[in-house]
Formats: sequence, C-alpha cells, structure tokens
Amino acid sequence: MSDPITLLKKNQHLMSTYSAELKRVTTHSLQEMKTLGEKISMLTAYDYSLAKIVDGAGVDVILVGDSASNVMAGHETTLPITLDQMIYHASAVVRAAKRALIVVDLPFGSYQGNSEEALRSAIRIMKESGAHAVKLEGGAEIKESVTRVLSAGVPVMGHLGLTPQSIYKFGTYTVRAKEEEEAAKLIQDALVLQECGCFGIVLEKIPAPLAKKVSESLKVPTIGIGAGVDTDGQVLVLQDMLGINKDFKPRFLRRYADLHSVITGSIQNYVSDIKKKDFPNEKESYWNKK
Repeated sequence: MSDPITLLKKNQHLMSTYSAELKRVTTHSLQEMKTLGEKISMLTAYDYSLAKIVDGAGVDVILVGDSASNVMAGHETTLPITLDQMIYHASAVVRAAKRALIVVDLPFGSYQGNSEEALRSAIRIMKESGAHAVKLEGGAEIKESVTRVLSAGVPVMGHLGLTPQSIYKFGTYTVRAKEEEEAAKLIQDALVLQECGCFGIVLEKIPAPLAKKVSESLKVPTIGIGAGVDTDGQVLVLQDMLGINKDFKPRFLRRYADLHSVITGSIQNYVSDIKKKDFPNEKESYWNKK
C-alpha cells in the first residue's frame, strides 16, 4: 500500500492534469496553436446534450452555426433562422461547454444592413448567451461591420469561400474561387479581415492549393471545410460527421459513425417491445411492496 504522502502527490498530479485539460480555449490559444503547428478541431453544436459530449471529447472550438436552420429546423437554407433563435441555441451550448471556445454565427440580416445593426446583434449574442465570439460571412464588403463589432471588444471570426448566406447570389453550392479573379479577391479579402482584427477565418469549399496559399500568407488561423488539409484546422457539422443526416454526401465529409442506422434500429426495437407487451417488464415497473 502506498504511503499517504505518495497518494497525496498522485492525487495532486491527477487534479493538475484534470485542470489543465479543462483550461478554457481562447482566441489566444488558437493563435498559439497555429504558431506551434498544432491543428485546431472545430465542430458545430446546437443543444446542451450534444454540446456537452463534444466539449468533453476535447474539441477546441464549438461553432453554434446558422446551419441550425437546416439541421434543427429543416429549412432548405440558413437564411430563415433569426437572431433570437441563434441566442437560444448558443445559450444551451454555453451551459454545456467547460473547455471549448464558443463561436456563434450572426444570422442573415443581422449585420449586412449597417455596422450599428451588426454591433447590436453581436452585443445581444454575447450578453444573452454568454458566448465568446461571433462569426460573419464576407470580405471587404462587410469591413465596416467587422470593425464596429471589434471596436466593442467582441472577437470576430471571418468566413470566406462558399458563404451559405449568399446562396441565392451564387445560385449553387459548388466549389468557389476556382477562377483566378475570384481567387485573387478571396486572398485580398482574407488580408482585409486579418487587418481588421479577426482572430481566425473559416475557408469553405475552395480549392486546396488556394486554401494552402491563404493559410500560409496569414498570421491568424484558418479553419477549413472542404478546403484541403493545409488549413490550420477543420470544421464539420456534427450531425453530418455522426451520420445522422443520411442523404448529405459532399466530397469533403468523412462520416465517423452511422447513427442514423443505430437510432432507427433502437426506435424500431422500442416500438416492437411495446407492441409485444415486453416493455415495461416486471423489473421496470413499480409495486406496492416494501
């Protein structure tokens, strides 16, 4: 048997390790990770239960994305979700996450109109949800809004390439910036966002060589989705990578589970057990016995 001093030291070591693991990821942490060449992991979450699992599994950044419009509400695009709805989802995630940096999308219509509206929207998210940062889609055209939000001390993440809030402008979800002119604009927009003070930039569905060039030219981290391996981190929609959304099959998506089949099978078994009067059984029932 170990002596008390040895046990005490062992417990202190375990507690210090546990505390280190729970240390909150910050925008500064992400910058350090880029400097050290450590890749950044990012996933979406929209509710307490799954956010708690994502956070506990060690993901660095949780994105409360406006993709909740598709995943949680069943809309065809991200456009219908409101600021109030984003705050609702973000609040649930904040209550669950103890380590990850929580970034929240400013939804369509909450920042494009003018910089004052952008500031009001960002402040509402930060005050009412307790999140740590916001994300805006676009480059030079939203420079004024980005600058205004940053001036209030709200960290901002940028988003370039395929920007889902502009889907009706593009008319398609195909790869962006394949042509030289659009690629040049994306590089310039990335530099503009960095100069404004964005702590990171999501690069969505652009050619891998372009994403590599942008990532190497920036001091701030890039997070890719469909942008190759050379970005500083990766992000996926949680329900996609878990295989809950069965029919969504873009090239960039790697499914790490088939929860659609697991959940379907479990529910079918539940229904069958009820029909057979097998659930609840005697052990799952309460009786008037002491």
